[in-house]
Amino acid sequence: MKQIVIASTNKGKIKEFKEMLEPEGYEVLCLSDLPDYKEVEETGTIFQENAILKAAAVTNQYGIEAIADDSGLEIDAFNKEPGVHSARYLGHDTPYSYKNKVILERMEGIENRNCRYVCAIAWTKPNHEPHLFYDTVECQIALEAKGDNGFGYDPIVYYEPLQKTMAEMSAEEKNAISHRGKAIRKLEAFLDEAHK
Repeated sequence: MKQIVIASTNKGKIKEFKEMLEPEGYEVLCLSDLPDYKEVEETGTIFQENAILKAAAVTNQYGIEAIADDSGLEIDAFNKEPGVHSARYLGHDTPYSYKNKVILERMEGIENRNCRYVCAIAWTKPNHEPHLFYDTVECQIALEAKGDNGFGYDPIVYYEPLQKTMAEMSAEEKNAISHRGKAIRKLEAFLDEAHK
């Protein structure tokens, strides 16, 4: 089995990577599996920069192949916020139930509810140039929070073609259409070639 380290401690994110990569023969490790990992500050202004920062930090510290995902929610009515600050929006330790409530309140009376999930995945390996895999999914901010699946902003992100929020979808439905699902499939195609 091929090992791959994802530079994350986000349980929801790690679960989605495992769901998609383990059936392809990968053992997915995360930061909690690495001894004495030094957290890297996400100083990038775009998702791609933060993804490279996080993956490169693992590669540089341990001399191993790594991947990192930087993703978030862009709301058009909020000038694409929370964007790269999605995890830290209203405070890193603030529960998403509260973040979602605040967004729904801020959206009251706003007609343009367009938003998108964005995902940038970086792959790094010693003595190799980093590679990036990027994708999005266009959605809308729902009128109310619905669903118990997924994580983060999923209960308030509504996907019109399925007429469900991301949190109402099964894992299979979500991985088929999501920003992360699409970016992971691009990563898988690259890894298949790289590991031949």
